[in-house]
Amino acid sequence: MEICPGTDYAKNYSMAKQMSIFFFYLCYQNVSILTLREKSLRIWQKRKRPARCLWVGFFCEYFRRVHNMPDDKNKFRDGDHLDFEGKVADLDRQMNELRRLSSIKGIDYSAEIRRLQREQVTELKRIYSNLTAWQTVQVARHPKRPLLSDYLDLMVKDFREFHGDRCFGDDRAIVTGLGQIGRNRVFIVGQNKGRNTKEKVACNFGCPNPEGYRKALIKMKFAEKYGIPVVTLIDTPGAYPGIGAEERGQAQAIAANLQEMSRLRVPIICICIGEGGSGGALGIGVGDRMAMLEFAYYSVISPEGCAAILWRDGSQAPHAAEALKLTSKDLYKLELVDAVIPEPLGGAHRNVHDTVYNVEKYIVKTLRDLKRTKIDNLLESRYRKLRSIGISPAEKLRRKTLAGRERIRAAIEKIHAKPKPVPAKV
Repeated sequence: MEICPGTDYAKNYSMAKQMSIFFFYLCYQNVSILTLREKSLRIWQKRKRPARCLWVGFFCEYFRRVHNMPDDKNKFRDGDHLDFEGKVADLDRQMNELRRLSSIKGIDYSAEIRRLQREQVTELKRIYSNLTAWQTVQVARHPKRPLLSDYLDLMVKDFREFHGDRCFGDDRAIVTGLGQIGRNRVFIVGQNKGRNTKEKVACNFGCPNPEGYRKALIKMKFAEKYGIPVVTLIDTPGAYPGIGAEERGQAQAIAANLQEMSRLRVPIICICIGEGGSGGALGIGVGDRMAMLEFAYYSVISPEGCAAILWRDGSQAPHAAEALKLTSKDLYKLELVDAVIPEPLGGAHRNVHDTVYNVEKYIVKTLRDLKRTKIDNLLESRYRKLRSIGISPAEKLRRKTLAGRERIRAAIEKIHAKPKPVPAKV
């Protein structure tokens, strides 16, 4: 098939040589083959530089056939599927193969691809509507799940980071700073795991040290001074348990955060976006509203740690996960979280933008409600919320009725204490 009719190919040998060198440079820079090919075809349709377009298209097709180079549009690779997503992975491989054959042979496989996509959606709905607790933990730990850096890039405008605890150093596992979410100026405190190996090492794999919690507390006190609401994003397997951390007062730093956050005179919203493990999560998890993403988990200990203590066997982690009641559904039933933020079909790692949008929408709506409440009433309700954790429903009802009786009794006494009006003399 003649791609560019009317072009004398013999006269364009030098141009072909230049384009081949240019193409190898693009390959070195990791430019997508399909992206380059689509651009060349668009240029050809507009009849601009047809010979150059011809050679770009030729090299794209040749290297796609010989080297089978990946396509950047299919960012969900085979290794990104979890163990229980076997059928979904097979359907993904079939669709990728059909797309590859379509680009090589020029045959339209769109009908077959659409059919496979419908099957994949059905399978994802079936799997993710009945996840076990251990499968939820696996989803929360997915390597492509959005991290704090993704939320800061996509949700927070004009972010300005604050560093240091004025005592020891700057812990990169906890990031603090000012920013804007929607129309609200907020102070962000979040736990950062890091995406690649270099970032993970710098962030200590998301396990904060005492200086991280002290930094968070100092910066939240700063936000209180200027009346700025605080938003915390929780994503940690737990506080760092090393000798140095213990020597610098890990437990005391977390306890001080619990105490001070409970009486901070600004609205506080806490959201668990991935892992919420042990005291590491609690260190920035005290607030007026506690929310979780649908496939995050929030627990007093990791399933592996619980299995090692109870059974002395890490392979019992799935049983420990079921016993810990760490999923968002279980915690919502126990009234330990106030809201469950929905995730896209197949988890947050399949659609980062929709996940970030859902979190932003929840923050904006909740901040609007909290700002309407007087700060003294906010502190009182925060205190009652924390004190009511773990009590039975009957005890909760008794406390509510008791508080109501006290209010009625105080109102009656106030009425009786009022002096009776003296009638005016005629």
